[in-house]
Parts: sequence; C-alpha cells; structure tokens
Amino acid sequence: MIHKAETTLYEWLGDNYPRITAQFTREAMRSVRSDVVAEHADKSHDLTFLRKSVLSRVAAQAGYTDDFIDDAFQVFDEVRNSVDIFPEVLPALELLASRFRMIAVTNGNANLDKIGIARFFDDTVTAARAGAAKPARQVFDLAVKIGGASAGQTLHVGDHPLYDVDGARLAGLRTVWVNRTDSDWPDEYPEPDIEVVHLGELAEQLCGA
Repeated sequence: MIHKAETTLYEWLGDNYPRITAQFTREAMRSVRSDVVAEHADKSHDLTFLRKSVLSRVAAQAGYTDDFIDDAFQVFDEVRNSVDIFPEVLPALELLASRFRMIAVTNGNANLDKIGIARFFDDTVTAARAGAAKPARQVFDLAVKIGGASAGQTLHVGDHPLYDVDGARLAGLRTVWVNRTDSDWPDEYPEPDIEVVHLGELAEQLCGA
C-alpha cells in the first residue's frame, strides 16, 4: 500500500506540479528524504512530518510555494488507507474486541476510521504520539499503559520479527507472530509465544471460536 500511495502521489505531482517530477525522479526524492531524516533525527519516527518536509523541500527547489502540501499529503493518505482487508479479519476483530481491550499500534499514517476498523479498538498509539517508532520500547510501554494491564498480561500481535515481535518481547509483552507467507523465523531472535497464519486463527485460540 505504501508503494502504491507513493506512486499515486508522484503521478499527481507530475500532473499538477510538473517541475517537481521533471527535476526529481522517485529515487532523487528518496535521497531528499534521507537528507531530511539526517537533519531531523529527533523526528525520524514521525512519518507525516518527514513526508511533508520532503514535499516542501522539493517544491521550493522546483520554484513552487508549499501551499499545496496538505492537498498532496491527502492524495497519499487516501491511497495509503485504502486497504484490502482479508476476509477473516473483521470477524476476528469483532470477536477479539468483545473479550479484550484492544490498542492499535502503528509506525506510520494508518487511519483506522478510513480503513474501517476503528470501532474494534479502544485507542491508537502512533509513533508520533509515542515519540519513537517500533521496535523502540517506549511505543510498547505507552500501549501497555493505555491498555491498563501489565506488560506480561499484554499480547502484541504483528507480522514483523524485529519491529513487532522482538520489540514487544524486549518490552516485556507476550507476542504473536502473524506469518501469512510461511516464512522461516529468523535465528537471531527468540521465538514468539504464538505463531499463527492469520488473525482468525488467533481468535480461535484465544476465544475458542
């Protein structure tokens, strides 16, 4: 979804602000992003800030003002949140939400209202809100605090061995690895508490569905 959203934004810039795409290839824009990250290391976790800063910088270098930045970001955001939900996800979330307090954790710009799953979650922890991105401990600490249980009573569910599973483990949480692709678990990390193929399988294990 991120790749699709970035492609859509680049095409939108070409249609509406052609001097930008004439001067900056997508690779060149990634280079600008690297420069922005280097200059604002304290905000490297805030992806909205980074994307808007890159847009502002390339606009200035192409001779445009930055009054279109919010519109451009909305183009990206709409596609980024147009998520195809796997068929078992909504029933699983409904069942899990009926039994547990649910906190969403995201490093990026996921908008649960736009995606259509906000009703299942009690709160959302973003990297910008936490002041750091997964796998940093403070993200998980904030989620645990909001959730109201201890870290050892909190189960973090994710698909990335480092950002989700090992990050949560180091913060003292129990862990679930969602492994849809039948990947091998990387040897450098301790194994998760639970491994499932999809969220429906987890709901069955936790709720006896």
